[in-house]
Formats: sequence, structure tokens, C-alpha cells
Amino acid sequence: MIRYPVVLLLTLSLCACAYFGDEDNTIPPTPLEDIENTVSIKEDWSEDAGGGADEAYLNLGPVYSENKVFVANSNGKVVAYDAETGKRLWQFDTDTYLTGGPGVGGNLVLVGSGDAEVIAIDAESGKLVWRVPVSSEVLAAPAVSADIVATRTIDGKTVGLNASTGQKLWTYEQSVPALSLRGTSAPIIDDELVIVGYDEGRLVALEEQTGKLVWETRIALGSGRSELERMVDIDAEPVIDSGVIFVATFQGRLAALSLVAGSILWTREISTHTGLSVDSSNVYITDDDSNVWALDRFNGNSVWKLEKLAARAVTAPAVQGNLIAVGDLEGYLHWLDKTTGEIVARGRLSDNRIIAAPVVHAGTVYFYSSDGTLAAYSFQE
Repeated sequence: MIRYPVVLLLTLSLCACAYFGDEDNTIPPTPLEDIENTVSIKEDWSEDAGGGADEAYLNLGPVYSENKVFVANSNGKVVAYDAETGKRLWQFDTDTYLTGGPGVGGNLVLVGSGDAEVIAIDAESGKLVWRVPVSSEVLAAPAVSADIVATRTIDGKTVGLNASTGQKLWTYEQSVPALSLRGTSAPIIDDELVIVGYDEGRLVALEEQTGKLVWETRIALGSGRSELERMVDIDAEPVIDSGVIFVATFQGRLAALSLVAGSILWTREISTHTGLSVDSSNVYITDDDSNVWALDRFNGNSVWKLEKLAARAVTAPAVQGNLIAVGDLEGYLHWLDKTTGEIVARGRLSDNRIIAAPVVHAGTVYFYSSDGTLAAYSFQE
């Protein structure tokens, strides 16, 4: 694995110990209250993908496309499942340490490695299409359109690759601060723009075909006397909906921006490094204390806030019909009423942490734990 002279924080708790001394300042997870499920949750299927992220803090799926669910694991395997039955369709061994992905589009499944590679696999057959070197480790899923694969690397570069061949077409670069979270925001492609979140709270839009900067907006400004206090990285993947970008920073702000111009529509103070989701009314976000929020998507005003899962390392939320689905550090699954934020159902995927955000399609939610357990859940109204 390539090494770089940049300080990366493995976790927030590790950072606290290193900065303030040997004392462990980690807040213990809130004990779970007993509840009676008021919504009927059904496990449709469960499979072992063989490894997951193991002990590493990596987001390696799941992702849905064309009635398939794709996951990766840190020991190098990429696996495709039938989304309805859980049947394993194929498995491809990259023979490397995977750290980012999968991303899916244009009949490609894309992953990034700790050995500074981007690997493209045929989504139908599971056969290798191409693999190419990039400048440094890839910690987030590559994005893909019909023509372009966009990949963010930890040395501050975003690279545009030819989707058919993997040939490098362009590179955009920003400087990397001395101190940042270990992670990068996954790029997204929409309306011929590549949207990328950077450290120091910067969001940029690049021309898909050329990598030329279209606009840059500063979402948050760091404040404080130390480099730690001034970190405002964008590590959570932005979400685009109806021409609006929703993006949040660590120790900073949640913002809504115009996709076309990058102009800020509204902001509010909130910190996250996990992610968010949106529907026609609200933005749902898990903050860095593992509180889950619903905010009005048109102005950022609070609708509700759930504090009963504090310090449980809760995933980014996913909208599943009238419910919000999240996982936590002990493998528990929680379903919240979308209107009130109250917990209405609970289950357990495994004894291991769930890092990846759940993904929803057609009323079914897919969870993937760090030990490689992948499962599908549906509910009855």
C-alpha cells in the first residue's frame, strides 16, 4: 500500500486520545431501550459475502442496480446477488486490498484499492473489463456515467477515466490539509457534471468530459485554535434531488445548493461524516453524535430529532417507504417512523458493526455488516 506524509485520523475516538492524552474519551454507546415492534419487519434473505470490511472502517457497499445487489470486501472480492432471492450470481477476486466501492453504472461495477488501482468488472458476467493505476489510495466508490468513470483519491485528485478502456482523460487536483479524517466523499455524476466534496469544506463541480472547474463553493469554514478544531472535511456523499445538492461537512454545516450554479440556498449547523438521504419533504441525516434528524428540505428547519441511539455509531439513514432505516455498531437495525422519528421496529443483522449506509429499492432495504453479512428486509404497512 502506498504511504503518504499526511496525517489521517482512523476514528474520532482515536483522534481524541492522541490529541488530549492517553485517557480514552470515547463516549459509551447509549443502552437500547426495550421496545415492542409496531411495524412488522420481515427478513427476506441473508447471505455471507465472506469478509466485509473486517476491522477496517471501510464503506464497501451495498449498492443496487438492475435487480442485483453488489458488495465488496476488504480481502479483494466483489460479489453480485439477485436482489429478490439472495442467490449469488458471481464473485470476482481482485487479488488486492479493496478500500472503496462498489460503484455501479453503464453495466460496470467499479471498486478502488489500497494499492492505488481502479478496477472495472462487467455487471452481468462478473468478468474483468479493465484495471488501471491511479495516483493514490481510493477510499470511496467511483462514479460512472455512459462515458466517464470519476474517481477521488486521498492525495486530493479527482480523475476522469474512459468508461470503456480505463484510459485517463483528465485530472483535477486540490491541496490536502495536514490533518483530515481518513475518508473521502464519493463523487457523483449528474447533468454532465462531476460533483466532488473536498477537505476544508469545499464542494466543486467539474465538466464531465474535460474535468474543467465549473464552480466551487465553500460549505463551511474551519474555526478554532488547533488544526483538529478547524477540520471541516466533506466525507459524506452528497445527494442530488430535483436540481438541488444536499451536502454536509464534519464539524461544519449541512447545505442545500443549486446544481447548476453552486449557489447556497440554505445552511444550518450540523456535523456528519456518514451521510444523508432525502425525500420530497425532508432531509434525513445522522450527526457525529449518532443523533438522527429530519430537516425540512426547503429551509433546513428541524422537523424531529432522535437522541435514543446516541454514541452508537449509527449509519447514514435510508428512506424505506414511511420508515427510516439505520444500523449501528453492534449490528442492530432500527426503523424509525418518518413522521415522528420514534423507533417503531428493531432487528439484528449480526454481532458486528454496520458501517455502510443501507440501500433501498422498491420497498426493500439491504444492510451489509462489517463481517460480510448481507440481508434484505421488507415490511408490511
